[in-house]
Amino acid sequence: MTEIKQVVTGTIEENCYIIYQDKTALIVDPGADFKKIMHVIEELQVVPVAILLTHCHFDHIGALEQTRSTYNIPVYVSSLEKTWLMDPALNLSNSLLQPIRTQPAEFEFDKRKEYTFDKMTFRVVPTPGHSPGGVSFIFSDFVVTGDALFKNSIGRSDLPFSCLEDLITGIKEQLFVLADDMRVYPGHGLQTTIGQEKQNNPFFI
Repeated sequence: MTEIKQVVTGTIEENCYIIYQDKTALIVDPGADFKKIMHVIEELQVVPVAILLTHCHFDHIGALEQTRSTYNIPVYVSSLEKTWLMDPALNLSNSLLQPIRTQPAEFEFDKRKEYTFDKMTFRVVPTPGHSPGGVSFIFSDFVVTGDALFKNSIGRSDLPFSCLEDLITGIKEQLFVLADDMRVYPGHGLQTTIGQEKQNNPFFI
């Protein structure tokens, strides 16, 4: 059975996730605090094989390079945001003391394709709006939504290249078609379910 472990990172309290089955793990959005992420990986006694990015804002990629180099694993990203990793103006880190510039990602997601790593299988769906290349990862009984869908909220749409209409449409067409009991793991905040958000999220009721 595929399991998921939340690791809250950085001052913005971004959710990095370790998704694992048996000894194989995927790392989603290593935003900051690499030592904290590494500690959880060691506790779980798993071996990371890839880094998956829901999108490329600075709070989701701050520990990317350290994570990639430590475990010598590839990075997967949307083709729409592949240049954001190297550009502080696009990843919104240009105002930080240490603007973020990483190496290019090794792979670009093929949206709606099913990916399998060892015994873990997931589907990538586009959920843009917070950022143009935002994606979500659908596993058998949970979905990682990045900064698209939150508990009782949605991602910001007042940032450069954001679009509220795209955000609402993506959530409705890609996420709200999932089972009501599907667990939702967002990029910030608490876990929820698709059913709870369809009933209680003020953006959809």
